[in-house]
Amino acid sequence: MNRIAKRWGHPRASRFIIGLLLLFGATVLYLALSAYLSTVPLGPQQVVTTINPKMGVHTRLTDEAEEWKIKRSLEMVRTMGAPWIVEYFPWAYYEPEPGHFEWNHPDAVINHANRQGLTVIARLGFVPEWARPANTLPLYLDEEHYADFGRFAAAFAARYRGRVSHIILWNEPNLSQEWGFRPVDPEGYVELLKVVYPMIKQANPDVQVLAGALAPTLAPPGSEWGMDDLVYLQRMYDAGARDFFDSLAIHSYGWSFDADDSPDPTVVNFRRAELVREVMLRNGDEGKQAMITESGWNDHPRWTKGVSPGRRIENTIRAYEMAAEWLWLDAIALWAFRYPWDAKSYQDNFTFVGTDFEPKPIYLEVQTYSRGGRPTK
Repeated sequence: MNRIAKRWGHPRASRFIIGLLLLFGATVLYLALSAYLSTVPLGPQQVVTTINPKMGVHTRLTDEAEEWKIKRSLEMVRTMGAPWIVEYFPWAYYEPEPGHFEWNHPDAVINHANRQGLTVIARLGFVPEWARPANTLPLYLDEEHYADFGRFAAAFAARYRGRVSHIILWNEPNLSQEWGFRPVDPEGYVELLKVVYPMIKQANPDVQVLAGALAPTLAPPGSEWGMDDLVYLQRMYDAGARDFFDSLAIHSYGWSFDADDSPDPTVVNFRRAELVREVMLRNGDEGKQAMITESGWNDHPRWTKGVSPGRRIENTIRAYEMAAEWLWLDAIALWAFRYPWDAKSYQDNFTFVGTDFEPKPIYLEVQTYSRGGRPTK
């Protein structure tokens, strides 16, 4: 202590320096403890118990910042009896600068999902500012930056090899708003597949690449807002898409129709998925499987496309039953399990669980079905 005092030229210096050292030590200890306590343990390996291995949900954990909530959501997916999840991983979130990746959040989501016994279908999209022209929105991706997107997708596929089995390239490109508020361009989307697909497969040959994810729409020819999904898919095949995807992602909402209602090209209903499958067959793609990566019903009492809560439950379970019977379908993920916060609109009536993790009646009924507790048709 005397040596310290002499060095600093003041008899109180020793206490000051020692105090600083103690404060520094305490700070380091606090930070280390905080880091430890903020890491949510993965827990033991789990498995999903269900009578229907094709059941899934769209989890929407993209903006869920708290890891314990990520874990809790995925635990509830497992206990509901759904082995599959679709999760959105926005490019702009994870590569804010070219070549600089930030994987903390996807690591947490994917590690917890795997530990809960869930199979992850990753949806990729959303363009960072550096990869698009000025004054454009994050859904604007021009051909000049297809390879940049491909490098991100390849890095994602490589990092999560063995943990993410399926990757969806883009979302609903047959809608103008999802294509950067430009005229939709099926040929342009196929060029995206031609660039990105080989890059992903080189990075991870085992991952399954899904194309499509087309919005079910009856947009008339020449519409500025979108293109009929059946027409768009045929134009994808005409442009040579067949060799640049492994499986097709299908969006198939029920709106106000029942799950059993017959497919009709002039109607958007659940069984429109069968019409999408027919396009695949007409183009000689019967060897490929498909997945329904968005679907479902809404029970908001004042939404024009909504149904009653009881009908929503019955249609949801019936959709899971029909999916189990369709040999060409690997999984069906309904929109949406839970949101990080209330939308305060009809969108909240798509969810299975409230933001406070309170199970809705549809959650409990689906859980009962997955455990064999409901009669099947």
